[in-house]
Amino acid sequence: MAGGMAALRQGGGQRLGSVAFRQQKWKSTVSVQAKMPPCNFVPEKYQSYSYERMLKIREQNVSPALRTFYKKPLLLHQGYMQWLFDYEGRRYLDLFAGIVTVSVGHCHPKVTMAIQKQLARLWHTTNIYMHPSIQEYAEKLTSLLPDPLKVVYLTNSGSEANDLAMFMARLYTRNFDIISFRGAYHGGSPYALGLTSIGPYKHGVANGFGCSTTMLPDVFRGPWGGSNCRDSPVQTVRKCSCSEGICHANDQYIEQFKDTLNTCVPKTIAGFISEPIQGVNGAVQYPKGFLKEAYGLVRERGGVCISDEVQTGFGRTGSHFWGFQTHGVVPDIVTLAKGIGNGFPMAAVVTTKEIANSLAQNLHFNTFGGNPLACVVGAAVLDAIEEDHLQKNSEDVGTYMLLELAKLRDKFEIVGDVRGKGLMIGIEMVTDKDSRHPLPTEEISEIWEDCKDMGVLIGRGGLYNQTFRIKPPMCITKKDADFAVEVIHTALERHMRRVAAK
Repeated sequence: MAGGMAALRQGGGQRLGSVAFRQQKWKSTVSVQAKMPPCNFVPEKYQSYSYERMLKIREQNVSPALRTFYKKPLLLHQGYMQWLFDYEGRRYLDLFAGIVTVSVGHCHPKVTMAIQKQLARLWHTTNIYMHPSIQEYAEKLTSLLPDPLKVVYLTNSGSEANDLAMFMARLYTRNFDIISFRGAYHGGSPYALGLTSIGPYKHGVANGFGCSTTMLPDVFRGPWGGSNCRDSPVQTVRKCSCSEGICHANDQYIEQFKDTLNTCVPKTIAGFISEPIQGVNGAVQYPKGFLKEAYGLVRERGGVCISDEVQTGFGRTGSHFWGFQTHGVVPDIVTLAKGIGNGFPMAAVVTTKEIANSLAQNLHFNTFGGNPLACVVGAAVLDAIEEDHLQKNSEDVGTYMLLELAKLRDKFEIVGDVRGKGLMIGIEMVTDKDSRHPLPTEEISEIWEDCKDMGVLIGRGGLYNQTFRIKPPMCITKKDADFAVEVIHTALERHMRRVAAK
């Protein structure tokens, strides 16, 4: 086995078939359990209902549609920066950030202080009156976006923002059809659900009228991909013969996009929406240059281009503040949520003056969007990102973590792909690298549970729930990254021993 593993690590030799590989006697290289980095914060003592009573109330009084993670759901009590604490005081490194929502850190002192001050001043007026914070925040937020993206409409959630972006695209263009990628997640509301293209989120009711999907240019799982396709420190294990500046995979995916335009929609369309990096689908990245070409094709059809920055925005990708900037494009509409409020419910649609004016021809009202509390929180989040240098931290720690995780991909046959940019990372699990078949759900769940038991919380995603999602608060450190990688390494080792013992 040692010789086989050496060949795998060096990229040479013939890999064992998936079953044979996984049933060989596994020799562990992990000697001790990873040691969690220190934390000076001391949580308050938990004083609410017992765990058993909480479970009973959950079962009887909370919608079953609101599912929980893990066999034994966590009962979390308090959070501080990158750490979460359960009802027994146990500490966890949070690598999922409330589903990519806690951007600057749980209960960040600056954000907490800002909302506490505003709570004592003014909560709510609605938009029929002016209050200082909405103007102050609108100016601050739009100053971070390129021209002509200077007009903002504030909402409460990402689904609501994408709903509004669809509506504005249709009003402005006077066209109806909108295109999204397969594997996309743009919300669960009846309107946005037409853009979402992940099976488990689709309910058996009419939705999606005027929405078409196109092939996802996934250079790992898709039909085409190579060794230098994506904007990431880590490329796929697939090989190609493309020369510098040439990407045959991109050319093939653009042809598929053209085919969608020629067969599925009218000659004029309302728009095209995409995430700069797919979130729920597991940090899927497109070939470099794809979005630039696709935007040109959409605009030729009279459509507008919408960038869903719900997960990629606010410096998470590291190299840029907005995900669309990593593709060298300027969209016509940008939707924002999640990290915009560090966990406070708020969202936004930013667009041009001309597109914004199309919504003003009739009434469109939002009771809570842009309320004083939300605007103060949003401004404090922007200040924290700048003052704590969180975009740079995302780049530095994210790149470091990606390269460390890539070593696990080189070692373990079941780690098919490591990808991402900044602190938006995916680890796709497979039975073997040749077939790229998803690792069975029960096996992924065992690895996932082991990580939790060792103190690391990570997300799940992908069409087959086969990808681990690492998208932590942007304040994590390299020591945290080392701990997380060591925990994942240990969990993978344990899994290989379980398989070998069968």
